[in-house]
Amino acid sequence: MAEEAAKAMEPNADLLEWPKKDKRRLLHAVYRVGDLERTIKFYTEGFGMKLLRQRDIPEEKYSNAFLGFGPEESNFVVELTYNYGVTSYDIGTGFGHFAIATEDVYKLVEKLRAIGGNITREPGPVKGGASIIAFVKDPDGYTFELIQRRPTPEPLCQVMLRVGDLDRSIKFYEKALGMKLLRKIDRPEHKYTLAMIGYDDEYKTIVLELTYNYGVTEYTKGNAYAQVAIGTDDVYKSGEVVNLVTQELGGKITRQPGPVPGINTKITSFLDPDGWKTVLVDNEDFLKELHGFLPPLVPFQPCANDHAGNSVQAGLWVGVTGLTCGLWGGRLIGRLGWLTCELASWFVSWTGMEAPP
Repeated sequence: MAEEAAKAMEPNADLLEWPKKDKRRLLHAVYRVGDLERTIKFYTEGFGMKLLRQRDIPEEKYSNAFLGFGPEESNFVVELTYNYGVTSYDIGTGFGHFAIATEDVYKLVEKLRAIGGNITREPGPVKGGASIIAFVKDPDGYTFELIQRRPTPEPLCQVMLRVGDLDRSIKFYEKALGMKLLRKIDRPEHKYTLAMIGYDDEYKTIVLELTYNYGVTEYTKGNAYAQVAIGTDDVYKSGEVVNLVTQELGGKITRQPGPVPGINTKITSFLDPDGWKTVLVDNEDFLKELHGFLPPLVPFQPCANDHAGNSVQAGLWVGVTGLTCGLWGGRLIGRLGWLTCELASWFVSWTGMEAPP
């Protein structure tokens, strides 16, 4: 069976190279919470995250919020979902933790403890190593590992998932998603092996930490953690690659490539061999969602000296140019895009200039 799948993939060698050439980045993780405002408060006051955008969809009976340590066009963030009337979820045994890098774990732990954080591992060196870590649970029971590191552009640095066959999972994420194996650690004394995989150095950006516990091949998924999203330049071609790899290694497509009704953002979604869900999102459409081509998720709050809605819209229109450059030009230009947006909004408000139709 495996040989047949491998032969079927031979004519598609060029297609299978696509994930390595594509512009990919982990965008966000999606999970469910029982009290959205409570979680927002804990993440902002405790972890120091920023509330980036928020929306309420009463007709579909849910709300969600995006939080992180930097703008979404350059940083990995979390998307919290609250379903009306649902106050708790089953996290299951498969989801492990998120990780946050901080310059002082001890200080952060005391800050979290002061606001009611459940510290499940006090700060200290890892067994057999020098890294200082701690573990804390948020109000919904999600575990966060706190890792002491030098300053990093991506403090939200890991998503840990447990898998039943580590080598198979590594191969899947390499072939289907173009990720790189950054390091692999075997700890026979503790009966587990882990692998860090991602698109760049783990000290610079978010990575997935896949953990295999000796002899454990299956885990419960629960209904709390949902998925991660990854950007791609071509959802359709990326979907073809995933379809080929699932035939060889397992997993399945759960949503064929195409636009989401109502917002037209092109996506595709699939399950890996262990049942973990990933959504691939069109890079250009994602940028449009973020920066004004579609209705904003957080209502714009005008400054005291704003005199006309058209002036504000003009400022946002000019600013989007800088933000668009940000996606393709890197982190520095992205931040200049944010500055452009602010300055342009002030300028057109002062001059009364209107945006073009």
